[in-house]
Amino acid sequence: MFFFADLTHIEVVDIIEVLGTIAFAISGIRLASAKRFDWFGAIVIGFVTATGGGTLRDLLLDVPVFWMQASRYIWCTLFAFIIVLGFRKYLVHLNNTIFWFDCIGLGLFVVVGYEKALVLGYPVWVCVSMATITGIVGGIIRDILINEVPIIFTQELYAVACILGGILFSILYYFNIQLLVIEVSTAVFVVVIRFFATRYHIKLPILKGED
Repeated sequence: MFFFADLTHIEVVDIIEVLGTIAFAISGIRLASAKRFDWFGAIVIGFVTATGGGTLRDLLLDVPVFWMQASRYIWCTLFAFIIVLGFRKYLVHLNNTIFWFDCIGLGLFVVVGYEKALVLGYPVWVCVSMATITGIVGGIIRDILINEVPIIFTQELYAVACILGGILFSILYYFNIQLLVIEVSTAVFVVVIRFFATRYHIKLPILKGED
């Protein structure tokens, strides 16, 4: 907290975005490793996982696509690749590795997506939508590319966690809570929801076809 106290809010958001990018890229590259992709394919999957949601968000908000404005997102992906490459014996064989990195990336990107729409003056429902899109779309594209059913449709409260995180952000912002507290609280809230939903198998009802 003392470190963040000396930073401007823009710098804090940049740090959140970088951490989220690395976390999501690791989750994508780890999955690509399990699918025995080559190095280039793994890097592409990592990059798409980390930037897919933000790309769609920016296109919908009609603003320049974020990763085309700075090279750090490519470097973050390459850094994530080096982490997976260096620790692949541990990361690839740990069943919950992707879960934790995916949770962290999800929580951080919900914050980034919400704030971007908020700064542009959009209403709450759009901010919550952009938070959710930022969090989930990269993972959807990743899963499609590696020929898996997107986890948003099969795992416990994935998109719902993003929506609830966006709602929490809205409530705290309405009561003028310090922005850094809102950001940390929202990210942690999303991670906690994902953890407990997975730990206790909390899911939405399944839509059944005709018997």
